[in-house]
Amino acid sequence: MSDPELVTPELLRGWPLPDPASSKKARGQLVVIGGAAGTPGGAALAGLAALRVGAGHVQLAVASSVAAPLAANFPEAGVIGLAETSSGSIQGSAAAERCAEVVAGADAVLVGPGLDDADEAADLLRDLLPHLGDDTALVLDAYALGVLPDFRDRLSDRKVRPVLTPNAEELGRLLDRECEPELEDVAEAAAGYSSCVTAQGMIADGVGGAWRVPSGHPGLATAGSGDVLAGLVVGLLARAVEPEQAACWATYLHSVSGERLASSIGRVGFLARELVDQVPLLLAELS
Repeated sequence: MSDPELVTPELLRGWPLPDPASSKKARGQLVVIGGAAGTPGGAALAGLAALRVGAGHVQLAVASSVAAPLAANFPEAGVIGLAETSSGSIQGSAAAERCAEVVAGADAVLVGPGLDDADEAADLLRDLLPHLGDDTALVLDAYALGVLPDFRDRLSDRKVRPVLTPNAEELGRLLDRECEPELEDVAEAAAGYSSCVTAQGMIADGVGGAWRVPSGHPGLATAGSGDVLAGLVVGLLARAVEPEQAACWATYLHSVSGERLASSIGRVGFLARELVDQVPLLLAELS
């Protein structure tokens, strides 16, 4: 395939985000579904990243046992408690039913951060997809990606191409082979799943478009970093940004945030939650 286009500040300034609206409703409403009892932080990080990138209103759907503490510690977000199994995993079918109304009215939905049971994740995705609005943008991450091969055909029916945010291992599962991700692998996954894919700094839209973020840092390989990336993507989608633009902007913001933390804190040791604090300033610089 042809060489990808480099994602640079100049490219992003020529591909600007919509002007921020005056109300939170106009800046988009989104739902993050994830957060098992033992891993609520994934959903929280994604929601925080979505707000930092300018989304108007965020709801977090998490295991009921952690819903109240999360709501107390994250007052900017609405929190929905979901039925859970005896081990604290989200009950997939029950969660889909509980979230049916809220996702139907959402501008964007992220499924995956903090899920920890593949079978329940499959039930959740199967029963949730029919409730999404035709124009609702969808982002899939983590365990929602692991079960995706069984739902390949359903993604092709989406009016808005979903965005997938796999790490290297998850990309291999999507392709059913081990791979050291190259652009060709990312493009194959995007085409095969009728989606836009961002992985390892490479973005493909599934219909021939490809981009590469030239920066990046090993410190980004830290717990929660992928949740932040997924949150940036869904936050931009909620603002009515097209999937490929959201993926390029989010991947750039994520990568450069890591570069700046590496300079100020050290090559490793910075935290995923610190990435999101870099985002508003970066947005201002790129405006």
